[in-house]
Amino acid sequence: MQKIVTNLWFDTQAEEAAEFYCSLFADSKITDVQYFTEAGNRPTDLAITVDFELNGQKFTAINGGGEYHYTHAMSLLVNCDGQAEVDRLWTALLADGGQEIECGWLNDKYGVPWQIWPAEATELVTSDDREAVNRAMRAMLGMKKIVLQQMRDAYNDK
Repeated sequence: MQKIVTNLWFDTQAEEAAEFYCSLFADSKITDVQYFTEAGNRPTDLAITVDFELNGQKFTAINGGGEYHYTHAMSLLVNCDGQAEVDRLWTALLADGGQEIECGWLNDKYGVPWQIWPAEATELVTSDDREAVNRAMRAMLGMKKIVLQQMRDAYNDK
């Protein structure tokens, strides 16, 4: 059993969002759906909770209703294997109303904040070469979607 599970709050889109997220990541699936009962104040065909796994990590989507707002103070970080994965996820998560932020952050169409981050970029901003790190960091701070080649070029002073 995973000790800590992230809950994502939605008005009515929990099942739709969980299906969408599962379509983006390998080793992902919906594991359980619980629906409102007649005792609740919402339609009985509306999921109250949707348990799902993304790449083996457990999440629960909740149709809690009402006004909710996510902030980037808490976001879902995806460590990507390279630019192709960054590009694929960036495009998919922005589709149908997502919003680019900066430095690899975005809000998807449900308002959930994500940071789509190429793992190699961590090496470019944590090396012992402080001048190269500063150049790579300056390049990254000017980006919305992270473009590894631009960070590499800045790091290598090209």
